[in-house]
Amino acid sequence: MKAISARGTEGLNIGSELIACDNSGAKIVRIVGVKRAKAKKGKQIAAKISDWVKVSVRKGTPEMKGKVFDAVIVRQRRSYRRLTGERIAFEDNAVAILKDEKGNPKGTQIKGPIAREVLERWQSVAKLASIVV
Repeated sequence: MKAISARGTEGLNIGSELIACDNSGAKIVRIVGVKRAKAKKGKQIAAKISDWVKVSVRKGTPEMKGKVFDAVIVRQRRSYRRLTGERIAFEDNAVAILKDEKGNPKGTQIKGPIAREVLERWQSVAKLASIVV
């Protein structure tokens, strides 16, 4: 996975509930794992902006509910620092659900802004967004 140009702060633990900001059919999802993450023994893994996570759909359409998908974190409430020195924090925690391992999004549009770090790592997801901050 490509590096991002920010000092990401891990603000989302396993078990955190997030909003699915795309039109895939999921509304609320829960993080069940962080892919390609490393941690010391005994430390719980957390996720940050533009991380690849496994999510379980808690609320949504009946065919989506209870299923497990890959997703990308596009917004996080916890502030993180960019290399320019500015700090960025969004008003909610949100993900975009992926349909395959290559990073292609399941939905066709993303509601709300997404972080510039997502554009650097996941171009196919960022194409669907209306605003990149």
